[in-house]
Amino acid sequence: MTPEPPPPPPADAPPPKPAPAAKPAAKAPPGPPLPPDPPPPDDTPRPSWLGPLEAALPGAVSQLVFWVGDWTLVTTPDRLAELLRWLRDEPGARFDFLSDLTATDWPARAERFDVVYCLYSVTRRERIRVKLRVSDETPVPSATALWPAANWFEREVFDMFGVRFAGHPDLRRILMPDEWQGHPQRKDYPLEGPGELLLENPIDWLKVRQRTTGADFE
Repeated sequence: MTPEPPPPPPADAPPPKPAPAAKPAAKAPPGPPLPPDPPPPDDTPRPSWLGPLEAALPGAVSQLVFWVGDWTLVTTPDRLAELLRWLRDEPGARFDFLSDLTATDWPARAERFDVVYCLYSVTRRERIRVKLRVSDETPVPSATALWPAANWFEREVFDMFGVRFAGHPDLRRILMPDEWQGHPQRKDYPLEGPGELLLENPIDWLKVRQRTTGADFE
């Protein structure tokens, strides 16, 4: 027996809904923009120490930047030490306080790291920044001979970013354990941390950690 065909739909029945369109594949978010390094506006007064600096160390400043009210002197690793010493010792400058030394990571750039020195003149109450751009392979001259406090700052930059400081008296990690893998403030560092295990339970983490020493943990 031949089966009867299905009855036609009612005339007032709504048309069938089209199949949902396939969702486009998720795109990776764009990389971070490069840092703004604008030149000083033409009507910005130049600091009184800048002319003597350019005369004393020609070519030591490769770029002048003026950003959010502060001057930044961009230099290179081979000119860094003499530039910092001049800024510290020159009577017209006297940037005698290293208030901070830090870094930023721009992985899209060949010289991916900006190493930044924040200097302050206690007597003249003026701030400037000195910045240099370096790659993974480029060592940075240590500033510990000029400012002893650079010892701790440079160790932190080494620990977090992997930037090496030539001539540092004791370059080792300062925040992370000695056996830690990688450098946590690099932008390509995995969010879950290094290694193959991601353990939410701290007891499980301690058990795995103790296996490396052969100790028992209960």
